[in-house]
Amino acid sequence: MIIELHLLQSFPTSNLNRDDMGQPKSVTFGGAIRGRVSSQSLKRSARTLFPEVGLAEGETAKRTKRLLQQAANRLVPDGRGEAGNEDRTVVREALRQMGFGVNGATDLTEYLLFVKATAVDSLAEHCKENRERLLKDAAKREKDPKGSEKKKPDSETLKVAKTILDARRSVDIALFGRMIADNKDFNVDAASQVAHAISTHAVAVEFDFYTAVDDLKPDAEAGADMIGTVDFNAACYYRYANLDLGQLRRNLFGTVPELKAEDEDLLKRATSAWLNAFVRAVPSGKQNSMAALTQPDALLAVVRDSGAWNLANAFLNPVEGTGVMETSTRRMWEHFSELRHFYGDDGIRTVAMASLSGDLDALGVPRQERADTLPAFVGKVLGEHGG
Repeated sequence: MIIELHLLQSFPTSNLNRDDMGQPKSVTFGGAIRGRVSSQSLKRSARTLFPEVGLAEGETAKRTKRLLQQAANRLVPDGRGEAGNEDRTVVREALRQMGFGVNGATDLTEYLLFVKATAVDSLAEHCKENRERLLKDAAKREKDPKGSEKKKPDSETLKVAKTILDARRSVDIALFGRMIADNKDFNVDAASQVAHAISTHAVAVEFDFYTAVDDLKPDAEAGADMIGTVDFNAACYYRYANLDLGQLRRNLFGTVPELKAEDEDLLKRATSAWLNAFVRAVPSGKQNSMAALTQPDALLAVVRDSGAWNLANAFLNPVEGTGVMETSTRRMWEHFSELRHFYGDDGIRTVAMASLSGDLDALGVPRQERADTLPAFVGKVLGEHGG
């Protein structure tokens, strides 16, 4: 079963997601330059909200390059102080045997590893139990000219690594997946697909020229002590994400035929957290100086047996004029209705539509598919699917 979420959200002066030049990200769509917010930015924003929408700390994961340092610190007796060279050598060797490259100068892994909270303790426990062997292997490797080369783990080491990096019951890994290029055995297929948000209309990047004055400068001295510019835009974005409940279940619990009561509870809370977090997610870029902290104005959710419809083509021709949100809401609903009419809606189980400023009567939204509040919207979407 698939849950789709379509949102229209307008932001005033903002730079939510910057490119390498510091400008708001953009894309050319329908022959016009649009504002863009990357899917990675939106997923990060949603992940940070999970503790606020029903998930406990142990049910989420961390992205880090610092697995070595964290595990090595667990090897220090009574947890006092920083790990010594020998402790770091033990963990470094364990990671290398598992197939993870480690920078010898910084002790950082080659790339960010997405691991759940128990991974550090599990890795530390493995290192404690195999300390002497790992130290001998490390010394032997240092004498070998090819010792620094990465090698695929043997079957026994792979089994240990899979236990340490077990992603089951970790909601954000289950939702967004995990890819480790050199160790495909640890990959997890994402249950949620997230699109880059794009503006429904053409945008132009503008800039703010600012100055700052030294508060302790003598009154006789004139002029600014700092000058600069900050790029920004203002846009109404179409946001889209979907969630495959079957894949979420498999990622969280494997292929068990029946779930325990506590597993059913986690599955429901994970689904609810996904929905509530994505509705509330706002990227953090330049928020301290621009405070573009808005909420979605139009919300459309579809629960279907299979398949998925991204409604971005409703805005292939950029919206024009001053009634951007009203026109965008109408276009989104009309495009969905046209797809529904042409392709059929036999597989559609639930539709929920809400609009803070739009006229749902004028749009022709059926009464049974409307929601007047966010709790009502969430309730319609989840129902027996994870309420």
